[in-house]
Amino acid sequence: MMRKKLFILWIVLWGFTFSVFSQEKEVKAVIETNLGQMVVRLYNDTPNHRDNFVRLAKMGHYNGTLFYRVIKDFVIQGGSSDSKNAIKGQAIGYGRPMVIDAEIKPVHYHKKGALAAPRQPDRVNFFKESDISQFYIVQGRKYEPKELEILEKQVNVPILRAIQKKYYTPEKKAILDTLRKQKKVKEFREIAEKIKQEIAFEWDFHPDKLYMPEEKKQAYIQEGGVHHLDKEYTVFGEVVEGLEVIDKIASLPTDSNDRPLTDVKIKVRILNN
Repeated sequence: MMRKKLFILWIVLWGFTFSVFSQEKEVKAVIETNLGQMVVRLYNDTPNHRDNFVRLAKMGHYNGTLFYRVIKDFVIQGGSSDSKNAIKGQAIGYGRPMVIDAEIKPVHYHKKGALAAPRQPDRVNFFKESDISQFYIVQGRKYEPKELEILEKQVNVPILRAIQKKYYTPEKKAILDTLRKQKKVKEFREIAEKIKQEIAFEWDFHPDKLYMPEEKKQAYIQEGGVHHLDKEYTVFGEVVEGLEVIDKIASLPTDSNDRPLTDVKIKVRILNN
């Protein structure tokens, strides 16, 4: 009963939060480069990332920086302050970080054009805090439907088996076997139903479960993306115009540090804020 009440409260609060954010006008920004420009919209349900990106853009923080890390079929990353006027061969990406709390939302994923914040690895960043002084944009690759199906099973089957093992213990099995032999149907069903509900509840809310709704699957199949970054980094916007610019940048020849041999300079301006 307590679990049900907590669940209902969570749904109410989530719905209220969603309705508040959905009423806000979304902010758009232009990321200009010497290979073209991209228009991005910033999500209202990642307000900390949105507001800090807008603040830094208005300060001119990103202007003159480079897309300094470019990996074809993966991401293009830029915005680091130490990339301004960087000489050829200089190691980049070690500018002054600006760390904020993660705002990782299941509804936002790493499809092509996703705008997200990089971060330090888990071993030094347990809470997955973002470095908003930089950003990356996903190019990714297209997935086959069967490939996504296999990925889901590889993640989900071990999780479900572990949950089943947790609640359907040898002791519980022995009790159910005894009740079955004794033909105590009511007692058998009560215990079996409780086990079933406990398994279902934990499975439904397991944070590591991989769930791909049809919209997400189609995005990865038709547009492409990088699925293994999902739930690890904060996605706070997406490219709505200029996806072809991502491909142009991602196709550039790079050095051993993944820096394009031809500099791709950045200028960011906010359109409606």
